[in-house]
Amino acid sequence: MNITQLFDLTNKTAIITGGGSGLGAQMAHALAEAGANIVICSRNIKNCQEMSDYLNEQGYPSLAIQCDVTSEDDINNVVEQTLNKFGSIDILINNSGTSWIAPVLDLPPDKWDKVMNVNLKAMFFFSQAVAKVMKNQGSGKIINISSVTGLYGTNPAFLDSIVYNTSKGAVIALTKDLAVKFAEYNIQVNAIAPGFFPTKITKVLDKANNVILSKIPARRFGNDSDLKGTALFLSSKASDYLTGQCLVVDGGLTANL
Repeated sequence: MNITQLFDLTNKTAIITGGGSGLGAQMAHALAEAGANIVICSRNIKNCQEMSDYLNEQGYPSLAIQCDVTSEDDINNVVEQTLNKFGSIDILINNSGTSWIAPVLDLPPDKWDKVMNVNLKAMFFFSQAVAKVMKNQGSGKIINISSVTGLYGTNPAFLDSIVYNTSKGAVIALTKDLAVKFAEYNIQVNAIAPGFFPTKITKVLDKANNVILSKIPARRFGNDSDLKGTALFLSSKASDYLTGQCLVVDGGLTANL
């Protein structure tokens, strides 16, 4: 198999949660360019539909579905509609996420539960639903979006988000365990831990930009294409012998700690 074939996603179908904007949209575009059919889902159907329409206009088959990732019924609906439209589910990118900024001593229980439900619980149950399809197909790729904030503690002066950080650390543990459990079905499960990219969640960090940039050896934040190659690699046959890993894409931030 040559290098072009290893990265070719023709006739593959990818579901990307939270794929209507930000990092999700970037990864959706990358997989579409490699030939995949793209299903974009989140609660914000407007963003999903706009992104799906854009991909379709570019000649990339795409479908937008409204989905609350914490709802089992919504997850099952996405799986059903995807199979009805494209016939397979080959790739799942669990990208939907939320955060809550609050001092550790003031974080309310309901906000802890909200972040954990979206960032971790939903990730497991979406993976579970899709893995049942992938098992029957004999192959699949699951990519979980973590964060560099799940790898170390953060100074509350610029990021006071213990529940977000905890959830993203747990995503890495979930990824490793799912990788072991699903290996017998030829399903590879890996994670990506992005560093600081301009997204809605990181918008709250604007006041700390200079502090953060001083710690990034590349001296810049992630851009609109910095995750595309990583997402494609983990979605393609090029990563068939890679599972249970977390690839850090952060401009050297964690190497500089």
